[in-house]
Amino acid sequence: MKFRAIMGALCAAGLMCGVSAVQAAESIEVLHWWTSGGESKAVGVLKDDMTKEGYTWKDFAVAGGAGAAAMTALKTQVISGNAPSAAQIKGPLIQEWAAQGVLVPIDASAGDWKKNLPPEIDKIMHADGHYVAAPFSVHRVNWLYINKAALDKAGGKAPTTWPEFFALADKMKAAGIQPIAMGGQPWQDLTLWEDVVLSQGSDFYKKALVDLDQKTLTSDKMLNVFDTVRKIQGYFDAGRTGRDWNLATAMVINGKAGMQFMGDWAKGEFANAGKKSGVDYVCAAVPGTEKSYTFNVDSFVFFQQKGQKSATPGQLALAKTIMSPAFQEQFSLYKGSIPVRLGVSMDKFDDCAKKSYADEQVAIKSGGYVPSLAHGMAQPDAAAGAISDVVTKFMNSQEDSKTAVAALAKAAKTK
Repeated sequence: MKFRAIMGALCAAGLMCGVSAVQAAESIEVLHWWTSGGESKAVGVLKDDMTKEGYTWKDFAVAGGAGAAAMTALKTQVISGNAPSAAQIKGPLIQEWAAQGVLVPIDASAGDWKKNLPPEIDKIMHADGHYVAAPFSVHRVNWLYINKAALDKAGGKAPTTWPEFFALADKMKAAGIQPIAMGGQPWQDLTLWEDVVLSQGSDFYKKALVDLDQKTLTSDKMLNVFDTVRKIQGYFDAGRTGRDWNLATAMVINGKAGMQFMGDWAKGEFANAGKKSGVDYVCAAVPGTEKSYTFNVDSFVFFQQKGQKSATPGQLALAKTIMSPAFQEQFSLYKGSIPVRLGVSMDKFDDCAKKSYADEQVAIKSGGYVPSLAHGMAQPDAAAGAISDVVTKFMNSQEDSKTAVAALAKAAKTK
């Protein structure tokens, strides 16, 4: 009875109610690059959930939208023998880390995942037949955001073709509005470029950026891709060099620019600023990509702790929490994404998210559901980096499209 009385007192004090001493003592160090407003709010949901379960959250946030700095920090941590409990990683990089023998399986938390994940994503979470990563949400990359007031002032509608897009951009320019907000970082250049590749068709995209097919990479369609990108560049402002993506989003939010090409994490910034879709801004598929969907999935992988070959209770709890319907819903509401878990209610989501979910289901069934190259889903770092260098050079020089296509074909041989 004394034990029960003590536990009752601790519970009343909010110290150990429903939490074992082992759980209460375990710290969870988490490395990620979610540092912008909407992103920070989203990851805060996970921190709160884990804290309520009795774990101590140690945040290891490394700024940088594409995660390059975070990956450098992670390598340093692992090499020095201080691997975090979990780290934000995605795409082929999950299997690369698994091959190093430093991850732990989390199958114990993944009992119902297979039937609740899109097949293309489920397989990415595996290595050697085991789940080693937990997916958070799905971001659609091929979005075009448009300031509603700017759109109305230009007397236009959301463009569905490139001729319509350029006509709208010209109207915005004539109305004294900066047509496009663009950041000046390699991953942003690559995001725009892959959007234009996708506008040539999802089959073309897969052959070019997933299969790295040389015939496709050197085709007239690819020449057209570079020509279109060059024309789009004519609507950038001179101050884009080094600009972060969220600052470009702020230009659209504040009406300083009309449009931005960016994945739907940008929607989290609009929401954080109190803006509503359909009222303050319009989200539309990139021209020519209405039936396609480039996916970007953030995941956590789980590292061996002090040489242990199995996951700790905290790691298993973290994985289970990430894939719970309640967390999936709340995280995506803040992040601007949609739940990666199938069947989560979309009732609380805005029109953009509902369209994203509906388009995702169509794309999965039609074969238009493709991994983003720019966001680490389509190729290992070496090949993606080589292609990114080609695109960045093109967008920051006067290089002609024919030369760029030749360089692209050469870079694609890097594996």
